[in-house]
Amino acid sequence: MKQFQAESKRLLDLMIHSIYTHREIFLRELISNASDAMDKLYYRSLQDNETGLNRDDFKITIDLDKDARTLTISDNGCGMTQDDLENNLGVIAQSGSLAFKQGQEQNDEIDIIGQFGVGFYSAFMVSDCVTVQSRAYGSDEAYEWQSHGAEGYTIEPCQRDTHGTTITLHIKESTDDDNYDEFLNDYRIQDIVKKYSDYIRYPIQMDLEKSRPKEGSHDKPEFETYIEKTTLNSMVPIWRKNRSELTQDDYHQFYQEKFHDYQAPVRVIHSNTEGSSTYHALLFVPAKAPADYYTREYEPGLQLYASGVLIMEKCKDLLPDYFSFMRGLVDSQDLSLNISREMLQHDRQLKLIGSRLEKKVKSELSSMLEHDREAYEKFFGEFGLQLKFGLYSDFGMHKETLQDLVLFYSSTEKKLVTFSEYVGRMKEGQEYIYYACGDSVERIESLPQTELLRDKGMEMLYLTDDVDEFALRVMMEYQEKKFKNISSGDLGLETDEEKKHAQQSAEENKGLLDALTEALDGKVKEVRLSQRLKSHPVCLSSGSDLSIEMEKVLNAMPNNEKVQAQRVLEINENHPVFTALQKLHPDHPDQLKTYASLLYTQALLIEGVAIEDPVAFSNQICELMTRE
Repeated sequence: MKQFQAESKRLLDLMIHSIYTHREIFLRELISNASDAMDKLYYRSLQDNETGLNRDDFKITIDLDKDARTLTISDNGCGMTQDDLENNLGVIAQSGSLAFKQGQEQNDEIDIIGQFGVGFYSAFMVSDCVTVQSRAYGSDEAYEWQSHGAEGYTIEPCQRDTHGTTITLHIKESTDDDNYDEFLNDYRIQDIVKKYSDYIRYPIQMDLEKSRPKEGSHDKPEFETYIEKTTLNSMVPIWRKNRSELTQDDYHQFYQEKFHDYQAPVRVIHSNTEGSSTYHALLFVPAKAPADYYTREYEPGLQLYASGVLIMEKCKDLLPDYFSFMRGLVDSQDLSLNISREMLQHDRQLKLIGSRLEKKVKSELSSMLEHDREAYEKFFGEFGLQLKFGLYSDFGMHKETLQDLVLFYSSTEKKLVTFSEYVGRMKEGQEYIYYACGDSVERIESLPQTELLRDKGMEMLYLTDDVDEFALRVMMEYQEKKFKNISSGDLGLETDEEKKHAQQSAEENKGLLDALTEALDGKVKEVRLSQRLKSHPVCLSSGSDLSIEMEKVLNAMPNNEKVQAQRVLEINENHPVFTALQKLHPDHPDQLKTYASLLYTQALLIEGVAIEDPVAFSNQICELMTRE
């Protein structure tokens, strides 16, 4: 018995126990090696002008023997000589595929899958003995390589009728912790092939047991079983076909079957890109968000293929988080993979592909927004929240990408609008994009703070999601127009005459306003006369950058320190309530204090803020109702 090199022993142990995270990928690796072997033979035949080899004759065969506990993978590719077996299988990480590819750099058609020469050894994850019988093309001699693992291997002459390679795995016995019997199950093998190797360019065949009605049985048909050689893989992936060959139904059927969605996608992006980064991409915009989309359980990512072989089921690095709703796949032969082919090395190619995909997705969404508004609004109803989170994340650095994709309800249009549409309707001299926050459109409509803007015919954007105001705050402005909360201190709408009147009224009623502020005992920054109220008696405005709505959102978060916005109580000097307050000052301080508390609590309720002492509020109401 020959011994593996010391380094190879350590690598083999690492291969079996650490490198691969899923045992099932051993079959992907062996099938990929078989595909490479047939590719090599085909390309050599083209170079040598041999006409006897037809690519259609190549195939991979899988056989199961449950009694003998063997799984066999055969190909009719280039095969290996005794030296090849010694060099490629006796020295781990010596890649015959990589050497072949490096020697054929001028041939653009070559798409060899194997790179590292380690995939073969993944077979030891599921088997306690691996036997390889191989006969090189053009040779009359065949050889058998066999190993039970790290202790070593043997190479001896054997009999094989044709060129190619047969690998037989003796599957380990199952234990309480590990189920190896699954790799002797027909259906499980079909699933693994379909998952990882569906688009290997050569047919992968397997004898499967099927049933059919017996001849002559009509009224009550009886069935008989028979064995039929079945091709398990599709071979030609839809994304490698020309778009002109495919119909919308083709795309929709592929999407619904591949991604298990009962609804057709609303948009399809089919991209074949060559140049500094060559790849095929087939992406879909789903019609509806998965039930777990906005939860931690949702796992985003595109399927990643390397030359038609599935490498990652969920590659998160190909699209930014704000486009995580996209489903689909990317297939490239230019990616740098790690030794197990299960994970990507973060290199320039990956970044290039990701950057281009991001631009493609944005372009498709922009096109849908412009040309199919109804479809886009339905899409936005499902995934718009994710776009808003994207605006807010990373301190607004994605503003340029996302700002023209988000929609907000307009107070004047009574529908969803873009920032661009709002700015296009702004009145001459208008400095700000005004917005209002609340739990719903109906609640915002009833806010006292909206009265002044309605009176002046100003359009407002209604923000109803928790993230909305945070997103606008990090954006700061759109097309040089700053955003302004209608509850902020100065709306910039007062004329000089109105400002002068407000200043005069404030001076005349300074004593009353100070008394009200003192009565509220630090609950508000100040009490002042309002310029925004028309029919309502009071409202709250913010005396700092932290708005009352932002306070509510932050305080609703778990394990978050409680915050409080600086509150300003605004009173409508034209309302009868203010006249009543003027009559109480300064001779009835106790009643004034009670009224101040009632008005402040009323303002809190209007804002949807929980009041501190409902019982005290109830008693104050009763006292007021029974007072003569």
